[in-house]
Amino acid sequence: MTTIATLGPKGSHAWQAAHNYSPTAELLLFPTISAVIEAFAAEHIDLAILPVYNTREGEIKKYFRVMETLGKGFWIDNIILPIHLSLGAKNEHSPLTSLIGRNSDLRQSDEYINNRFPSITRIIVEDINQAIDDIRSERKPDLGIIGPERILVEGGLYLREREVAPHNQTRFAVLGKKLAAPTGYDATALLTAPLKDRVGLLFDMLGEFTRRGINLLDLRSETDVKTQKLQIYLETERHIQDDALKLAVQRIEEQIIQESGAIKVLGSYPRVDMRKKLAHTFGFIGTGEMSRWFADKLENEGYRSLLTGRHTTLTPADMIPQVNVVVICVPISSTPATIRQYAPLLADGQALILLAGEAENSLTTALDYTKPGVEIMLVHNLWGPQATTIKDKNAAVVRTARSGALCSEFEAFLYKHGAAIYQDTPSSHDLLMGVGQKLPTTVSVALAMTLAENKIAATDIDTHSTLTSLYGIIAMARLHTQNPRTYAEIMAAQGDGRKIVHSFADNFKVLMELADAGKIEELCRLIENNKKYLSQEFLEARMKQALAVDEILTSNSRA
Repeated sequence: MTTIATLGPKGSHAWQAAHNYSPTAELLLFPTISAVIEAFAAEHIDLAILPVYNTREGEIKKYFRVMETLGKGFWIDNIILPIHLSLGAKNEHSPLTSLIGRNSDLRQSDEYINNRFPSITRIIVEDINQAIDDIRSERKPDLGIIGPERILVEGGLYLREREVAPHNQTRFAVLGKKLAAPTGYDATALLTAPLKDRVGLLFDMLGEFTRRGINLLDLRSETDVKTQKLQIYLETERHIQDDALKLAVQRIEEQIIQESGAIKVLGSYPRVDMRKKLAHTFGFIGTGEMSRWFADKLENEGYRSLLTGRHTTLTPADMIPQVNVVVICVPISSTPATIRQYAPLLADGQALILLAGEAENSLTTALDYTKPGVEIMLVHNLWGPQATTIKDKNAAVVRTARSGALCSEFEAFLYKHGAAIYQDTPSSHDLLMGVGQKLPTTVSVALAMTLAENKIAATDIDTHSTLTSLYGIIAMARLHTQNPRTYAEIMAAQGDGRKIVHSFADNFKVLMELADAGKIEELCRLIENNKKYLSQEFLEARMKQALAVDEILTSNSRA
């Protein structure tokens, strides 16, 4: 039979958590967290279960201090237990002069006590069962007890008020002898040794996780009692066997802390989420690289993802009833037709998210072809499927009057992973995409065509380029090393972005006429007017970026 050590008495929250985790296990109850750890370390017990975090009082400090003493064993799982605290007393109406409870129960009920009994005396006890017996035997109707409802009822007390600390949950850690196997949706707890003080130490440590796209779930620090040095607790996403996390820990030990064994792996376990997710399953229409990229990232967040397309066994029509959120991710030119075909199949309460580069026509079609209770939002991700992380990469989000909680959850997913989110209207999005994508793409393709038409060898370009002219050449080269369909779709996209390209063509013609006529003063006036419109602030900011790029280009040319 499995044996589990946890905090007593019977009926306590820790006892409930242990009983829920393994109803048939033998539960051994101890009075303190230290005693539970000692019993587990003695290897006479299979598992230990301890409280580590409460939504009302935060982290459990005692847990933090004793975890470093954990020898042979690992944090292998978690239990989230709703906490139901009530006020019990001898009878229903007698005025109360004192409130009795365990320290944690009183702290979690602090808001209630301050509002209802602002001047009452609080008495902390370790054994709540003994306190109940004392009240009953000594007939003290002026004493109230805050505690788990079950214990109060079983102790024969009258429930004066239930749920005195609502929205209350405690997270319990399950400790075992062997490291838990990866599940695909994991977290890892790490604890540093007491560290020598150094400027930028924590910043450098966090950088190792950030550059590998590893999110931190928790970060706490405490001064070690013996050494008075800083000790840091980290909880990260991913299992310790994940290559990226393993490398980050190795780099921190070897390059930053520079002490072998400075980081202790407390354990890896299935990830828990204290917040309630509204969406559980995402269904993609489109099986391209971008769909697979998003599906993988969502799977890592604990969502289920289904991919459908022309060549999948599961059809979009069969997939739609199985998911909370439908994501259409197809070429720009195919988006409206795909919406018209499948959007009517969505039911009220579902969400339709369009991963698309053209907003106005796509959203109008979606609003026309869906039921009124279907949420709708467009997201234009300005990165490709080669991106390891999306930190600081741009995402244009176009919400509608029907963008609700499911859409907000997807937007929160982007925000969590570090995307720079910009809220657009459909028209402004398409205009800005004309500037940011449609026009540069068209110019790059036209430049390559011009080289070919004039028989200019690509290898000769560098010899006659300034650093400024290299920007356009680099953009041209980058475009022509990637999927041509992507850029053809961008150039052919409908919407207000076309205005930008046509406006550019008109202005280009004017400039060429002035230049051919040798009208230098008029050209100067145009440039000066442009400077005023762009603003000094904008120009200075972009020049800083340009100088940084110039530095790299200059270094590369020397090499």
